[in-house]
Amino acid sequence: MPLVAGVDFGTQSVRVSIVDSALGPVGSGIVEYPVHRDRDDPDLATQSHEAHMSALTDAMRLALEAAGAVGRDVRALALDTTGSSVVMVGRGLVPLDEYYLWCDHRSKDEAARITEVAFEQRLPAIHRCGGVYSAEWGFAKLLHWLRHNRDRRAQLVTALEHCDMVAAVLCGITDPEQLPRSVCAMGHKWLWAPDLGGLPSESFLRAVDPLLAGIRAQLGGRYLTADHQAGALSPAWADRLGLGPGIPVPVGAFDAHWDAIGAGIAEGDVVNVVGTATCIMAIARDTGDIPGVCGVVRGSVHPDYVGIEAGLSATGYLFEAIAARAGTTVAALSTGLDGYRAGETGLLRLPWDNGDRTVLVNPRLGGVTFGWNLNHSARDELFAAIEGTALHTRIILERMSEHGVPIERVIQAGGIPQKNDALNRVYANVLAKPVMVPERPITSLGSALFAFLAAGVFPSIETAQRALCPSYRVVTPDPAAVRTYERLFPLYRSLYYGLGDPSSDPMSMGGMLPALREIAAQARR
Repeated sequence: MPLVAGVDFGTQSVRVSIVDSALGPVGSGIVEYPVHRDRDDPDLATQSHEAHMSALTDAMRLALEAAGAVGRDVRALALDTTGSSVVMVGRGLVPLDEYYLWCDHRSKDEAARITEVAFEQRLPAIHRCGGVYSAEWGFAKLLHWLRHNRDRRAQLVTALEHCDMVAAVLCGITDPEQLPRSVCAMGHKWLWAPDLGGLPSESFLRAVDPLLAGIRAQLGGRYLTADHQAGALSPAWADRLGLGPGIPVPVGAFDAHWDAIGAGIAEGDVVNVVGTATCIMAIARDTGDIPGVCGVVRGSVHPDYVGIEAGLSATGYLFEAIAARAGTTVAALSTGLDGYRAGETGLLRLPWDNGDRTVLVNPRLGGVTFGWNLNHSARDELFAAIEGTALHTRIILERMSEHGVPIERVIQAGGIPQKNDALNRVYANVLAKPVMVPERPITSLGSALFAFLAAGVFPSIETAQRALCPSYRVVTPDPAAVRTYERLFPLYRSLYYGLGDPSSDPMSMGGMLPALREIAAQARR
């Protein structure tokens, strides 16, 4: 039966899966790469393009070996990546610097400036991305780079999302006008909307900062949904990957968007892709703007639907930080969590350790835990953090529902729900809905489904989903726990908006967390 390769570039590793059109995944390879951090600047997070491509080469070899497959039998290759992870490139698509990883928040001032000018000039696109431009998104990162790299500005040819960079490199594309530009990436993170004239105008970008003069023209290329081809695999990269040259490579997308496809998303579903962070995905035939979300973009998740993205800036990252401070691992600290009852720790955790992605869109926040006493343990904090991420997710789902997004099923995708039943139980109880967990991991399956589409093996996404998406195990809510969380949620919601309002005065409760971050930053300088 036909084989394809699905590639998923995550925050800390790349996974390649070889997938059979009848049998499903038959072999995979995973290779890690580092996230570069700076203890003196918690907002910095970068990665190397060379490390990504080297890891892809090694993971492809491992996947082919695990599948017992011959590379020339692979009929298509598709890829997704984190986003907005942005690289500035010079001539020949040579990187001028490392990627600004999605969780790099150094551009928070630039993001605030973009939001300010967008409202001054009544830019309609700002409402498509929830009404606040984020430090996690493309224009803010590009402007930060321009402001801090005076000596390399003249070398800049363009900026690329990771998914578009990898697709272009694999296809041997170096002409900026022929570059693939993912509608998923550009619509959610770069204020691009075809019905609003594409990218923001040159005059708008100049008003944000004169350094952005001419950038609009430099962001040319082919803006396409994932049911179109970026190109064909070049002979050089075919040789390096051990595949046949000329196989189709469709336009890429963001990992969570295609994880939602691999999880079997349909209209009426919300997919929580819970990993290092959480992306919350939904699709609808049509919907209006939704304040505070990460974009409402037609064709971003599924080519025929409007895609809605929201999420949390730290989930697995948060759990790992709690465990590291306790000198242990998340797996060890999770032992015994199944015995915890809803609300029993007396702790209420606001999981803002990496800022707030949705719905406040405020990177200047910090994590807060209420209710400490002398007997609390690190395991108590981990359970409270799980509850906090679930309560935050409920805030987001309420916002989406208020603006007409149908929510009938909740699917728990990503790596963490596969191995943490306590988390799934908490989410079912907090959301007061059954949650559905795929019976096997779906990371890179969405990429494989789009690869099959590119190879002409399946006529539609739905046909491919019916053939290859796994079934679910269902975690049902416990009525007693639901009642407890119905008492806790109003407290959480009050604290969430009271402490997190980015427009609050510095001396108010809402201004306290940003002020603490600024004092710490000045002390480090």
